Amino acid sequence: VEAEQATADYCAIARQYGLDPAQMALAFVTSRPFVTSNIIGATTLEQLESNLASTSLTLSDEVLQAIEAVHTRQPNPSP
Repeated sequence: VEAEQATADYCAIARQYGLDPAQMALAFVTSRPFVTSNIIGATTLEQLESNLASTSLTLSDEVLQAIEAVHTRQPNPSP
């Protein structure tokens, strides 16, 4: 239940800011200074193109703050 709520919250952030949820997630991971690689997964060419496009997406401070707020409420939704 907690994982479903966290997922819904992250998707709501993406919708609010006109972002694709998967691209937002990938862009967030890529923006972390400790990440040296970001593993993507795609089963269609469309998904692959969308995933690759995330490398040029810079998340605004507002989006990052919204993501952090969800994380603060539920830091480990799928223990």
